[in-house]
Amino acid sequence: MPVHAHPPRPAAPPLTERQQARRRRILRASAHLACRGGFDAVQMREVAESSQVALGTLYRYFPSKVHLLVATMQDQLEQMHGTLHRRPPTGRSAAERVAETLMRAFHGLQREPGLAEAMVRALTFADRSVSPEVDQVSRQTTAIILDAMALGTAPTAEQLSAVRVIEHTWHSTLITWLSGRASIAQVRTDIETACRLIDLTDQGI
Repeated sequence: MPVHAHPPRPAAPPLTERQQARRRRILRASAHLACRGGFDAVQMREVAESSQVALGTLYRYFPSKVHLLVATMQDQLEQMHGTLHRRPPTGRSAAERVAETLMRAFHGLQREPGLAEAMVRALTFADRSVSPEVDQVSRQTTAIILDAMALGTAPTAEQLSAVRVIEHTWHSTLITWLSGRASIAQVRTDIETACRLIDLTDQGI
């Protein structure tokens, strides 16, 4: 049987201030429930009740729990990005700064394992219908890494390729840590190893 791709969703009009406030309440409720019990604890009806919106309204913002939790991950990364602006990494090289940044982000997720599990499971389950939300997560992660690199110039194609590998490594280490297959020390080693690619691109290798 042929596999039919999901048609792209039409671009949504910009949210009004009231709609933005409602969306923030929904994302806070999603994160709170996930912190309490992980992926299974995030039930759309409970999210609607906790955020004081009608269930139908919730589904207009987020068509499924996976859409909601991937958007929650993007929101958490955005908050993390703001924190990093206020307290930038202090490493001497770009590789050290990125590794420091990603480990700080990892330790933040480590403090809320239920939330981390819920968001990573949603990202893993996401199909093509969730592509816009997944793309937002990827763009936010890339922005965090590029800011930590502090290049001062536009990144080269080689540097962007290194960033993509680092991003994949970070997400992979989250999965292996959550499944109990990697220790924090192993996570740090893998992230630091991937971040050395940045130094290699600086050297033209």
